[in-house]
Amino acid sequence: MIKRIYTLLLALTVLFSACEFKLKPNEEEVVVSTIQVQRYDRLESRYLTTGDFSALQQMNTAYPMQTRTLIEDMLELGEVSDPEINSKFLNFYQDTTLQAVIADVQTQYADMDDINKQFNDAFNTLKTWIPELKTPLIYSQIGALNQSIVVGDNLIGISLDKYLGSNYPIYKKYDYSVTQLQSMTRSYIVPDCLCFYLLSLYPLKNFDTRPQEVKDLHMGKVMWTVNQSLGERVFNTEFIKKVDSYMKKHPNITVKNLLEDDNYSVF
Repeated sequence: MIKRIYTLLLALTVLFSACEFKLKPNEEEVVVSTIQVQRYDRLESRYLTTGDFSALQQMNTAYPMQTRTLIEDMLELGEVSDPEINSKFLNFYQDTTLQAVIADVQTQYADMDDINKQFNDAFNTLKTWIPELKTPLIYSQIGALNQSIVVGDNLIGISLDKYLGSNYPIYKKYDYSVTQLQSMTRSYIVPDCLCFYLLSLYPLKNFDTRPQEVKDLHMGKVMWTVNQSLGERVFNTEFIKKVDSYMKKHPNITVKNLLEDDNYSVF
């Protein structure tokens, strides 16, 4: 079942600068299997622009969970078992705006080799800190300008329609904040995926009853970890700075310890 992660990412102040984080000498290198984003969006595009039934069949047979998630949870068009669901799905995307988005996604993301490399590098690094970390199956899709990232059982879905650039003309039709637009770019795909994935694995206990500062610090821990795995400070908030200061003062604390610890008074 899809975990609807809270949307704190949308409130970030975005700055880029270099940062350093070195492994301890006794940490062994762990290599993960090669990650390649599964191009579910290409099948989706074929069906939604041409009505190619063979593309729909491949979506249902090769990507059943992804299709169910898109139709039932994201678009909320009904159950995939509905005899009319294929027509509802096709008709929904005949909107001229969505057709333009589909075309632009296929143009901007004709090649995703750079993103595949970023995923591989980041997960190789994360596995040195958290050896038991499972490598998820990552796929790309075209949503309806709603959710950016969806996380399920060892699955990460990337809605490429939410990463077409901060100056993408169609975004101007919607009430996106400046901060949101800054993160709706290609460079944020991997950082966002890592954040949502780690949040799904290390959720804040009793989230609803915790103080806002604790929630922000928990998010700061996750974002700090993502920054380190990428080797750059993609995310930058006062809470990330607190985590960074804490980790520098306590070099024996591992990343795994940091993410699992529920004591926020130390910050």
